[in-house]
Amino acid sequence: MNKDMGRDLEMENIIRTEKLCKSFKVGTNDVPILEDVEIAIKTGEFVSIMGPSGSGKSTLLYLLGGIDEPTSGRVFLQEKDINRMKDKEKSVLRRKSMGFVFQFYNLVQNLTVEENIMLPVTMDKKKPADYKVQLDEILEIVGLSERRKYTPRELSGGQQQRVAIARALILSPALILADEPIGNLDSKTGTEIMELFYRINKEKGITIVQVTHSEEAAAYGNRLIRMKDGKVLEPVIM
Repeated sequence: MNKDMGRDLEMENIIRTEKLCKSFKVGTNDVPILEDVEIAIKTGEFVSIMGPSGSGKSTLLYLLGGIDEPTSGRVFLQEKDINRMKDKEKSVLRRKSMGFVFQFYNLVQNLTVEENIMLPVTMDKKKPADYKVQLDEILEIVGLSERRKYTPRELSGGQQQRVAIARALILSPALILADEPIGNLDSKTGTEIMELFYRINKEKGITIVQVTHSEEAAAYGNRLIRMKDGKVLEPVIM
């Protein structure tokens, strides 16, 4: 096997951390939330992060996405140290390379389904007309082609989360970060959303990192990272 073939077969890390720490000031005391977290996630993985409330898992996700800044340590996305970037550069990186899905959907209520999905395109100052093919494909993938002109208030919770997932996909990100993506949904709808994530990961090769309380949701991933008291426990291959 030549060296190039070997490199192709060995997946590279899309994101990794070095001695990542986060603490908050409470009065005169520093309260640690994360302590020396070191993880590496390879391109194409579907990783679930689990832990009890207060374990630091959502804080870790926000640090991975550059939404929050560490007290110390580093986060590398595609080997770029995101916390050494200027705010504008970091915002561009988030728009182009990452998609975010949150528990509460974060949709704009007076925009239609397709307008919500296209928000990253307009924010990136691109022409929506150039993304018509992608929009139609993504609406088909998430099962909302017939509801593209609806507003969020006309949709169920599961449908709203599908809009949020479609919005995260529109710019073809390398990485999707999901924080309790089925936390507000009933079990049947939650299963449908997790199957959608699974399909996106397998068919499009997009790396997914989700924070979840649900063992059933975590099982859709290929790797589990457990956290407790701000530290990563021994990861489990699923």
